[in-house]
Amino acid sequence: MFLRLNSALAIPFLLLYSASYAVTMPTPAAPVIGAKSYLVIDSKTGHEVAALDADSQLAPASLTKLMTTYVVFSALKQGQITLAEEVTVSEKAWRTEGSRMFIEVGTRVSIEDLMLGMIVQSGNDASVALAEHIAGSESVFAEMMNQHAAALGMHASHFRNATGLPAENHVTTARDLATLARALIEEFPEYYKWHSIKEFTYPKGTDKDITQSNRNSLLWRDDSVDGLKTGHTEDAGYCLVASAQRDGMRIISVVLGTSSTKARADGSQALINYGFRFFETHLLFKAGHEISTARVWKSANEYSRLGVLEDLYITVRRGSYDKLESTLDIPAIVTAPIASGQPVAELSISFEGDELLRVPLRALDDNPEGSFWQRTKDGISLWFE
Repeated sequence: MFLRLNSALAIPFLLLYSASYAVTMPTPAAPVIGAKSYLVIDSKTGHEVAALDADSQLAPASLTKLMTTYVVFSALKQGQITLAEEVTVSEKAWRTEGSRMFIEVGTRVSIEDLMLGMIVQSGNDASVALAEHIAGSESVFAEMMNQHAAALGMHASHFRNATGLPAENHVTTARDLATLARALIEEFPEYYKWHSIKEFTYPKGTDKDITQSNRNSLLWRDDSVDGLKTGHTEDAGYCLVASAQRDGMRIISVVLGTSSTKARADGSQALINYGFRFFETHLLFKAGHEISTARVWKSANEYSRLGVLEDLYITVRRGSYDKLESTLDIPAIVTAPIASGQPVAELSISFEGDELLRVPLRALDDNPEGSFWQRTKDGISLWFE
């Protein structure tokens, strides 16, 4: 990767170079899978690997439960509820149609069991019980779902219930679901692992034990797959949000509106394999690592280290990483005061002339104004500059 500096100042900059001159072959088109809509992204960067009508609003069916899960995980993280806390099952929750974990009206069930019943068994009864416990009613819980969706940037989504049962204007998109899946993985790693559980038994240790399997068949087919959720209604078709991790790279696949359970599994597997085969994700710079330095005039410190505050990753076509070119744009004159974390320069990453990424480089140190003598001396130097 070549790095070029654009500045009126000769500031030292980290220079990486590869002697690889192999021809980068064009990336083939994504597989045709017979879905109404799909989106494949890298989880770390959000880079779009493949897409088909990813912004079309469609019924999400039980993929809705990913949003229900996000709201419950948020409540757990904020200490509003605990996993051991028990929920009294209402008649409405008990009577909810569709897939169930078979909770009984009037019984008390832990938050943890309800979550497993919803995530693994896709229990609509569990979803309603959780919604009522957290918000008082499912309708108020749906308002919470929409508030969280808006905060995540899921602007094309609107939820009317916690289950995904058909309802007017209960819609989302493949792009919004990918955003949601990415948030679940990044924000709640301690709970995300539940999505890889293959079966769950409820109630346990009684003569009424009912064991149900996770409907995500990719958990059995591909060891790299560890989530997330299936969905199906007549209107939505067969849907699947899946995620897989191989060699440190995580792919999220959202497939909506296929014709069968086999079609959604085969299509999702094909898209996941496509993402890993033809794309790769690299760590460019670690948070707090000095990428370059900037001369800071009239400062107590002559130079300030520049870097990023969070690890910086990039997703590129496989085999093209060594051909990336980076340009650092620094103002000709930087004067104090400069606070730690303040943007000072911009880093641009491009491939064959196309910009792939542009991020600010920030000061990694505080650079207060220097003494009267330092300011005077630098002022004279700048006059000559």
